[in-house]
Amino acid sequence: MANSNTAGFGLIPVGTIGSTPSTQGQGKYYIDAAYDTDLFQGSAVQSKVGYIKTAQAAITDACIGVLNGIFYNASTTLKPTWANWYNQPITPANSEDLTAFVLDNPFQLFVGSIDAAAAQAVYGYTVGLTVTAAGTETSGQSTSTLTEGTKSATANQWRLVRSAEDPSNNTSAAYRSVIVAHNLNQYLLNTASAGVTWQ
Repeated sequence: MANSNTAGFGLIPVGTIGSTPSTQGQGKYYIDAAYDTDLFQGSAVQSKVGYIKTAQAAITDACIGVLNGIFYNASTTLKPTWANWYNQPITPANSEDLTAFVLDNPFQLFVGSIDAAAAQAVYGYTVGLTVTAAGTETSGQSTSTLTEGTKSATANQWRLVRSAEDPSNNTSAAYRSVIVAHNLNQYLLNTASAGVTWQ
């Protein structure tokens, strides 16, 4: 039987490691004006040279968390503007930086859709989100999937924790819903390795 998911949806927060309270709080960061890469809601991002950038150029990139929206002053209307995603390039009024809201708790758990069967023996491995973030320009939601075919014991961004126990997406087939935790988190690594340059 097939799962009802037919595409990915990026990552959605669902709890925390250790079942501690999950506020699903988000940190405030900045995107450089006119940054040239789309950032969809639910996509992995990193802090690099002071700005939020995609962390989906490689599945081994460290990341700071998951994008949850942006805010800026529109250059044409000069009005404060909220969007679910960054539709590149955006240059706000007066060439200001954009504000990015990132789900940045390093102990946050996320639900995502995996692109293959994800048998029980796969849990514990690490996976990445689809290289080159994709999404819908209608809602701004990511359509990236977790990539089971490139699983690794240690190398990738996200560690598979368990099935999401979503009745309509729990079959061992493509697009099963699974729970993941950070594996290569910039805060926890506290290092410039894994494709990250802090400054």
